[in-house]
Amino acid sequence: MNMVKTESSQKLITGQKAPSFNLIGVDGKLYSLNDFNSKTLLIIFICNHCPFVKARIKDIIDLQSSFNKEDLQIVGINSNDPNYEEEGFENMKKFSNEYNLNFPYLIDETQEIAKTYGAVCTPDPYLFDKKKRLVFHGKINDASSPDSKSTRDIMKENIQKVLKDEKILKDFDPSIGCSIKWKD
Repeated sequence: MNMVKTESSQKLITGQKAPSFNLIGVDGKLYSLNDFNSKTLLIIFICNHCPFVKARIKDIIDLQSSFNKEDLQIVGINSNDPNYEEEGFENMKKFSNEYNLNFPYLIDETQEIAKTYGAVCTPDPYLFDKKKRLVFHGKINDASSPDSKSTRDIMKENIQKVLKDEKILKDFDPSIGCSIKWKD
C-alpha cells in the first residue's frame, strides 16, 4: 500500500474567504457552502483508505459531538481519484456508515475543490469563522502518526478561541497525512 506521508501546504491564506462548492453528499443531497451558517466551519479533506484518516476519524466525530451545530459544523470532502482502491462514492457511503459520521461527507469527483483550497493530504483541515474567512489551517491534534496518541486537541482549542473572539497565534500548523490521490 502506497502511503506517502505529506504535509499540508499553504495556498489559502488566513483571512481569505472559503471557496464555494456544490457537492453531493453520501446522503444523496447537494451541498453548497451557503448551506452552512455556523459560528465556525471546519472543512476537512478526508478519504476512506488512508490510515491517518482512520486513526483520526473518531477524534473528528468527537469534535463535532462536543459542540452544537450553531457553534461548529464539520464538512468532510473526499477529493481522491474515485477509481483509487477503496475510494469512490459507494465506498464513501460504507465508510460513513461504518464510522457513523455525524457530519456531511461530500465527493469532489473532479478534484477541483481540493485544488481551489490547496488541499494536498488527508486529513487536511481548514477552519473558518462566521464570515467564512480562514482562521486556521492545520492539525486536528498533535498525534504525528496513525498509531501515536494525542496529548493536545489543537483544533478544539482553536475553535474555542474563535467562539470567544480570541486570536489564534499559530494559524498554520501543517496537518500530516497521506497524499491526495490525483487523477492522471
